[in-house]
Amino acid sequence: MALFLLCMLLCTQSFFGQKEVNSETSTQSIFDTFLEYRHQNRMDKALEKLDEAAKIAEKNEDAKLLLDTYHQYARLFLEEGDRETAVFYWDRASILLKDISYSYGQAFHLYVDAALRFDEGNNFQSLKSLEESRLLSNNRNLSNNILLLEAYIFTNIEKYEAAIKNLHALIVNSDDKERAYLATKANLQLAKISLDLGDLEEGIIHSKAALELAQKHGFAKEIKTANERLAVIYERTGSYDQSLHYIKALEKIKDSIFNIEKAKIDAKTADKIRFEHQMNEINKLTARNEELSESKNRSEITAILTSAFLTIISLLAVSLFRNNQIKLKTNDLLYTKNKELELARDSAVSAMEAKTNFLSTVTHELRTPLYAVTGLTHLLLEEDPAEHQKEHLKSLKFSGEYLLNFINDILQINKIDADKLEPLIVEFKLHKVLTDVVDSLQQNANENKTKLVLDYDPNIPQQLLGDPIKISQIFMNLVGNALKFTKNGKVDVIAKMLDKKEDQVKLYFEVKDTGIGISEDKQKNIFDSFEQGSVQINREYGGTGLGLTIVKSLLGLFGSTIHLESELGEGSSFFFELDLKCDTKTITDEDVAFELNPEEFDFKGLHVLVVEDNKINQVITKKMLTKKEITCDIANNGNEAIDLAKANNYDAILMDIHMPGISGEEATRQIRKFNQEIPIIALTAISLDDSLDSFYDAGCNDVVTKPFKPEVFYQKIGENIFKKKMQGSV
Repeated sequence: MALFLLCMLLCTQSFFGQKEVNSETSTQSIFDTFLEYRHQNRMDKALEKLDEAAKIAEKNEDAKLLLDTYHQYARLFLEEGDRETAVFYWDRASILLKDISYSYGQAFHLYVDAALRFDEGNNFQSLKSLEESRLLSNNRNLSNNILLLEAYIFTNIEKYEAAIKNLHALIVNSDDKERAYLATKANLQLAKISLDLGDLEEGIIHSKAALELAQKHGFAKEIKTANERLAVIYERTGSYDQSLHYIKALEKIKDSIFNIEKAKIDAKTADKIRFEHQMNEINKLTARNEELSESKNRSEITAILTSAFLTIISLLAVSLFRNNQIKLKTNDLLYTKNKELELARDSAVSAMEAKTNFLSTVTHELRTPLYAVTGLTHLLLEEDPAEHQKEHLKSLKFSGEYLLNFINDILQINKIDADKLEPLIVEFKLHKVLTDVVDSLQQNANENKTKLVLDYDPNIPQQLLGDPIKISQIFMNLVGNALKFTKNGKVDVIAKMLDKKEDQVKLYFEVKDTGIGISEDKQKNIFDSFEQGSVQINREYGGTGLGLTIVKSLLGLFGSTIHLESELGEGSSFFFELDLKCDTKTITDEDVAFELNPEEFDFKGLHVLVVEDNKINQVITKKMLTKKEITCDIANNGNEAIDLAKANNYDAILMDIHMPGISGEEATRQIRKFNQEIPIIALTAISLDDSLDSFYDAGCNDVVTKPFKPEVFYQKIGENIFKKKMQGSV
């Protein structure tokens, strides 16, 4: 008996399990048939299949199946141009999603949202929805449909390479549901892109491939589109017979498939199903009311309450309808405004990129002739010119250096605007950085009969971690600016420690002068580009008006802000705070870096390789080396440099970065493969896209930017050639 009951239980479980599998198989079969009808543009049959699936879902109270059905309704109506009905089904799906956890359903919901946004022209919002959809589900069919919609969007915004990449992936897709259909769509879109780009031969290839697939599988719309593409392409190529052939085929297709009778049937079926679904909620309420009316215990109060309830529901329905109309109008307005804002944003970004690239190109190209101006001026001054010539040459040198500073300022601002600058974190001595700035500007102070004083707090740790180059640039601009507007006065450079916690220090900096001061109404604009307070100040004192803008931008990289206190005729004070890390280890004499004195360099007898493609620059560099009794070989490009470096022994290599053929960076990498020891100094008219880090990563020991000051040029050569020798003697 027990054995009999066990057998009965197993049979029962098997029966219900089989019934569930059969139900799933049946539903899947319905969706497969729906897809087939959709691909064949048989909308009436496709809608009937979806209606069949919706009824099964409601009968079984299967929320996930009903959600999938609503999504397919929304996509189908959107493809047929009925946006209003598509939104209706998308909204119903949104309500269902609130009560169930269904990642695929959420992913497909976002995909339909992307399709709706694409339909209204919101390309970037559509891309965002697609990206969110991709993260929620790895369903192959959905992923392929996302790729296709992305390709349409990329085509719209003229990102053709990205669109072509997606479409080629779809041509060879292995989708188990829509393989042929997706490949057909991909070929048609590739044909459109080829037509837009003027590649007519490629357009013919993809159109014919699409036509072949569409005819084989009965994709009615795609057959029509492929014939249209081929008719247009052949007309453009002048093959009018071929064009006429496809035009005739097109007319035949329209007569047989896209006729008025079919449109009527599709519309009738769509209206019928839409009406049924829209009445469904009302029917549910009516059924509930009938149940209450037929109750044996009903009373007059119940009838009144029911009537009142129905009245309220009716009023709410009217109110919701009106609110929905207002919402739709508001959404249309928002979509329009969003589109306008997107276009304005894209236009602004394009304008900024164009400005950045233009300034970068101009500043970079100006450096080459400037190198000739400053270099030749230096050489002429070294050749003991007559007194009347010396005056003119000094004026020429001053003008060249002024123009160079102006170009450097523009490039610096350009790099900051383009987010090309990031602060370094390296070990440095703040006292030395500030001392170097003060020493380099002491001559300017003497000329203006101004006292330049460094007030440095001895409690500041010797070793700090930060970006000494950018800190130096900040103080060069602030102190240089103070000296320019201060005559017969005093400029104080102050550095104080405010706080120290473990390896963190908070420092206070101030540059204070007794100069002409800044009026209150001009202070708020003083940090803007090309702003100098007034035209009169610009004419009297000169300058670019970019120094304070650079200071403000560089401090922004450190997360700091520049502050100003000034009174007209009483002087100015610029101050800010910086948070830096400090090295907590004890400093010994052995840790102190050995600093080379340029006067100790003995250049006589050195032999170097100069890598430079510009003939004028070759002559100038060679003469500057000859002044120090340094001999050199010349390489006109990177390949020559590699060959000469292999065949000869040099004390150093002076490497130009921007050259035809292989760049100076690549030539340096190649040389480092067979020579790790030789000092390589990059000589470059650095541009917006150049990065000092990339030069060092390639194997350069140091960088000198063109046009360079001769003393800097000689200093860098001496430091790098004699570094090991001097360190060894220490």
